[in-house]
Amino acid sequence: MLMWTLDKFVRPSHAAAIYENFYFIGGLGNTPIYILGILEMALILGFVVGFRKRWTYGAVLLLHGVSTLSSFKKYLAPFSDPNLLFFAAWPMLAACFALYTLRDLDTRWTLSELMRSGT
Repeated sequence: MLMWTLDKFVRPSHAAAIYENFYFIGGLGNTPIYILGILEMALILGFVVGFRKRWTYGAVLLLHGVSTLSSFKKYLAPFSDPNLLFFAAWPMLAACFALYTLRDLDTRWTLSELMRSGT
């Protein structure tokens, strides 16, 4: 997700083309793409530090799920270039689901653990 977020800042026209091709949201200029990039970056940072895990882990799961399912046509022709790469989304979706489901047990190196231990 981080690479797709960085892509919004480095190549906003590419990110806009992805929104149009996969999500059927056309006509996005640079400003909406930058705003989405800022929001995604905040979400990713919250996810990494374990901030409000129910919401950040849930949002990452939801966004990755939508992204994975929106690429459904790519799964029907797996050996056409570069469609094989899209299959890497499924194990990642499973990992996101596991993290969300087990979020209360995910305490190591989280913001709440650091605040509780005073370091």
